[in-house]
Amino acid sequence: MIIKRKEKREKKKENRLLSKSFVVYFLLSAFCFLFSTSSNAQDSIKKPKIGLVLSGGGAKGLAHIGVLKVIDSLNIKIDYIGGTSMGAIVGGLYASGYSGKEIEYAFAQMDVDKLIQDYVPRSSKGFNQKRNDELYFLTLPFKNLKISSPRGLSKGMYNFNTLSRLTYHVRDIKDFSKLPIPFFCVATNIETGEEVLLKKGTLAEAMIASGALPTLYNPIEIDGKLLVDGGVKNNYPVEELKRLGADIIIGVDVQEGLKDRLELQSVTSVLMQISNFNTIEKMKDKILLTDVYIKPDVKGMSVLSFDKSNTIIKKGEEASINQLEKLVALKSKDKIVKEKVKVCDSITIKNITLNHLKNYTRSYVIGKLNFKQNKKIPFHKFEKGINSLNATDNYGSILYSFDDKNNLTFNLKENQINTFIKFGLHYDDLYKSSLLLNLTQKKLLSKNDVASLDVILGDNFRYNFDYYIDNGFYWSFGVNSRLNTFNKNIQNDFNDGTTLTNLDINSINIDYSDFSNRIFVETIFSKLFLIGTGVELKHLKIQSPTLQNVTPVFDKSDYFSVFGNLKYDSFDKKYFPKSGWYINGELKSYLFSSNFNNNFERFSTIKGDIGIVKTFYKKVSVKLQSELGSIIGERTIPYFDFVLGGYGYNKINNFQHFLGYDFLSISGSSYIKGSAMLEYEVFKKNYLNFTANYANVGSRIFESTDWFSHPKFSGYAFGYGFDSLIGPLEIKHSWSPDTKEHYTWFSIGYWF
Repeated sequence: MIIKRKEKREKKKENRLLSKSFVVYFLLSAFCFLFSTSSNAQDSIKKPKIGLVLSGGGAKGLAHIGVLKVIDSLNIKIDYIGGTSMGAIVGGLYASGYSGKEIEYAFAQMDVDKLIQDYVPRSSKGFNQKRNDELYFLTLPFKNLKISSPRGLSKGMYNFNTLSRLTYHVRDIKDFSKLPIPFFCVATNIETGEEVLLKKGTLAEAMIASGALPTLYNPIEIDGKLLVDGGVKNNYPVEELKRLGADIIIGVDVQEGLKDRLELQSVTSVLMQISNFNTIEKMKDKILLTDVYIKPDVKGMSVLSFDKSNTIIKKGEEASINQLEKLVALKSKDKIVKEKVKVCDSITIKNITLNHLKNYTRSYVIGKLNFKQNKKIPFHKFEKGINSLNATDNYGSILYSFDDKNNLTFNLKENQINTFIKFGLHYDDLYKSSLLLNLTQKKLLSKNDVASLDVILGDNFRYNFDYYIDNGFYWSFGVNSRLNTFNKNIQNDFNDGTTLTNLDINSINIDYSDFSNRIFVETIFSKLFLIGTGVELKHLKIQSPTLQNVTPVFDKSDYFSVFGNLKYDSFDKKYFPKSGWYINGELKSYLFSSNFNNNFERFSTIKGDIGIVKTFYKKVSVKLQSELGSIIGERTIPYFDFVLGGYGYNKINNFQHFLGYDFLSISGSSYIKGSAMLEYEVFKKNYLNFTANYANVGSRIFESTDWFSHPKFSGYAFGYGFDSLIGPLEIKHSWSPDTKEHYTWFSIGYWF
């Protein structure tokens, strides 16, 4: 009985222990559940979605880079980025995977001048484009018998090429929410005034559209909408970040506040103030939506102050440090590791696709690009091809994109204006004062063609007409007609000196007239050299109106010839070059003549010119040049002799510059010349130079060793030059130890 009672007591005790264990277990489970829930809630609080909004402001937006550098150093994870204008550009690069320091480095490599002008390197231009850029100081579009103006001063091709290269690693991402950091930017529809959110497409296109500052850059067409700078409508798109799900907003504002009357001293400043009224009023509410508001002190900076990038970036860093306490609270517990973005240095283009073009053929476009499909090329060569296409001025917009298989797709917008009026000015001591009026018409008779007429008014009337059909890689066709005239007292009678000797005089007044007409074909050889061939009909008239008792007309004949030529030119500039080299050669055979003097026999001329420029210590350049020429055959026509002397005039036929001697004062059936010039850029676009040139000139000098002997002619010159908007302004004082003569020459404007 006692045992049974004991068993009962132990069993009750065991049941009580089990009950307690169950309660403890239940309480522990409940605690764990609550703890887990609490922990998850705390995690969600600790890891809010952080959005970053970057305002527009042109160069002032470089302050965003300084902010990003601080954000990176604090290990803050950004979940969404939205931006406008420069905020879109900096934000887009950050969203694609770059760190703040990497973006700073990328901007440091950019050319400041190229960012704000439609810069095309001379090396990217065809020979025709080079001629146009080195002839006219003013070009005006002409439409419906009225002078018009472009939509913007620049197409921004340098900016677009740069952004395309920097975002090449995300070329296959067309939905910006799939970028390493989800991204959007804002543009403005210039036709409707509506805000346009850019969330899909090509990243570089979206960024460039958001930053297309009106009047400075051409509008960008995307999906049928003509877009300009998003700052016109929404320069601080904080609301969209909220809609995306951002819990905490970091905002960087580089917009200007209202100016006082002392600062409103120009029409531009007044207009900017008026346009800012609406934006500044809206900012009051936008700031309330911003948790960490960063306002860099960029007062005194303008939208074009790219040359002060280091200062502006530091302003961004300083403004971030002022908000350091708020930013530190957003630090991520997990270490954020960003892989270094490898900037593209070469690409392999599989296929090239063009949109439909009305006025230009595929071969024309591919020929200008000058790179082929399925071949790996350096990215700088790709950019050179894009610049070459841009240099034609046939396209108001050139946009392109790559897919993940490296297929290249172009979206080209042909210019609606095909007529242009151009102007040039020049003075030299041979042709005297000249005003150039040009009319250029594209698409005159067929696709790919351009017609250009120069009429030169002044002391000596001249003209030049060109018609050219550019077929890219294929043979191109051209027609040229020109008239050159001048009157000058010179020490050469174009008659072997016979007239000067017979009359016992040292100089003679010459009326010189050359009327030449050419038909030719040419193409690009080995992607470097221009080779061409054609026929020419020339009417040459040389006379002296002051001669008495002798025949005043030396020649009045028509000459028919065939020719071939070879050209290459990589000079960075024609005038005051700092780098590059060139080669120019021509072989011409004169087959028939109307034979005014009854002494014509078939003959040929061959001539070549080669030069190279190298710059040392950034401001000191050395230019070396060598020329030669010779008449082949029986020498019976002295009017085609090589004639040297003078400087600063446009060279025709066999006329060549030679310092130390007066204009056209040395002549011979063959010559060889060498020159060396040392030039120093004293300050921007102002140059001091010293030149030495030497030559041997005579009759058939290459048939013996005379051409290799001590130079018979030598000359030297000191000069000053200024690279002005109308072309080079130059003065040269030259002398020759051979004659002890001194000559000072002035040349104003581009040579034509």
